[in-house]
Order: sequence, then structure tokens, then C-alpha cells
Amino acid sequence: MKGNADKKFKAGIIGGAGYTGGETIRLLLNHPDVELAFVHSRSNAGNPLYAVHADLLGETSLTFTGEIQEDVNVIFLCLGHGESRKFLEATPIPDHISVIDLSQDFRLGESVNGREFVYGLPELQREAIRKAKNIANPGCFATGIQLGLLPLAKAGLLNEVHTTGITGSTGAGQSLQSTSHFTWRANNVSTYKVLTHQHLKEIRRTLQALQPAYSGALNFVPVRGDYPRGIWITSYLECALTLEEANKLFSDYYEGHPFTHVSQKQIDLKQIVNTNKCLIQLEKTDGKLVIHSIEDNLLKGASGQAVQNMNLILGLDETAGLKLKSIVF
Repeated sequence: MKGNADKKFKAGIIGGAGYTGGETIRLLLNHPDVELAFVHSRSNAGNPLYAVHADLLGETSLTFTGEIQEDVNVIFLCLGHGESRKFLEATPIPDHISVIDLSQDFRLGESVNGREFVYGLPELQREAIRKAKNIANPGCFATGIQLGLLPLAKAGLLNEVHTTGITGSTGAGQSLQSTSHFTWRANNVSTYKVLTHQHLKEIRRTLQALQPAYSGALNFVPVRGDYPRGIWITSYLECALTLEEANKLFSDYYEGHPFTHVSQKQIDLKQIVNTNKCLIQLEKTDGKLVIHSIEDNLLKGASGQAVQNMNLILGLDETAGLKLKSIVF
């Protein structure tokens, strides 16, 4: 699909009251080539968007709707895991509308009502995304971990991987839970789903697509961080490459990809918060290659990557609407 200077593409959002819904709203309201046509939320129908997302006061007069408009080019599903499949099974969406799903419902090649999904990691398969109709947006941890391992997998250099990932509280969703309550989360750190996180399945699927013989363990320890947003991933594995060789391998792999960058200096989380970037830094110690990869879990790990995928599907500049500035301080 290609646009023109006189007419914008139209997009809709299903499930606009949560964190990813709100982040997708903000991106689309400021997108130069796309008009946000509707935001669907049954529980908030009739209320202005700023009634839920207070920062949107003065930004838009749109209200939540319980209806779905069919004169759009793309719909974003910002629903909980398991809810996207139920929604598409119960709600006919015309074939001309592309669907970008931010849940985990279609990341392993699943389909629904004949609608097939392409895994939406641009640094893995940008050309396939450009030709796709529907996208399964990767998970937030999955994105950060995979971007730290893709160059090694493509070179056939993967072996047993050990990974720790620290995520901000927004990764748990907007519904209040005991582990996202301020008084519990503040000044606190805890692990969860140790070695069993659901994103491991999509990570392994991707890595084996690049390195079919890979059967090593993916040892992943997720950690709840004491901050709202951002993911810090540290992975390490045995590797014969020198640090210089590894930096070249990674830099060559990500050349031409506008949002993933290899740093020769130490990185920190504030560099990527409020951006669609993933920054990577490598270290080499005692035969082990250490890969640090960082991203904003609500942007490159969710809504930003979803908009990046939309840009590719619609034939737009991949970076359109995503030239964001980090908070720095």
C-alpha cells in the first residue's frame, strides 16, 4: 500500500485504555502520514481519551467508542494475551484492513479465520514485513534479547545463553497487581517466571530460524525493576570472537537498521527511555562475550515497534512518527 501527499492513511485501536493502547494513541496522533480514526474501548465508550490518559488533555477531542470503523487501513490490537484471538474470532474484520497484534496470540505462527501473521521484528525480516498483511508484534523481553543475539545466530555462533532482564513496572500492564503497587515496587527488586518466561518460545523460534542446528539452553531470569519503563538485558555466552571482531559482526548486521545501534561506550537506560531505539554494548572477559541490550518496553518493546511495522506495511518511511527524544535527565 502506498500513500500520497493529499491523503493520509487511517488507523484504529482496539483496547485503547491500557499502557500499550495509550502509547499507540500518542504515536498516531503525531504521525505525519496517518490519521487516528477511532479508539475502541467498551468500558470507556463515550468518554474523552483524556479521561483515561490524562496527558492527552488538549491534544485531541477524540472519544472512546464501542463501534469499529471499517474505512481504515490498519487496526492495532492492544488487548491482553488471549484476548486478541477471541476478539478476531468474534468480530469480522474486512480483509482489506491490516491487523497488528501486540499480544502473544500469533507470535508462533498461529492464524485465525484464515488471517495469517508475520512475526514483526524488522531487524530480522524487514522485507517479509513489507509484504505482509498482518503482524504479530514481538514481546518486549523477546525484542531486547533477540536483538542482542541475532548477529551471533546468523553467523552460527550461538551456544548456551545466560540472560538476565530487568523491566520497568509498566511491563506488568495497567491493571493494579500486588507486584505493581507503588508501595511494594519502590525500593524493591524481585524475580519472576525464572527460566520459564513465555517469551522464550518466540526467542527460540527466531534463533533456530537463523541457526537451525542451535539446541542450546536459553537460561533467562526476568527481574522486576524499581522504575516505570525501560528494559535492560545482559546476555553472555562462550565465544571465540575478539571484542573487535564481535563489534564488527554486530555493526555490520545492524547497518541500515535505523533504530538499533552498537555503542563503543558504556550505555545506560535513560538513553532509550521514550525512544524507539535499542542500544547494544559488548564486552569480552575470560572467553565469554557479554551483550548488553536496552530498549523502552512500551516503545521498541511494544507500541513503537508496532508503528514501525505499520510504516513498513504501508510503504512509508520506516522512521515516520518515531523520531523521539530520550528523557536523558
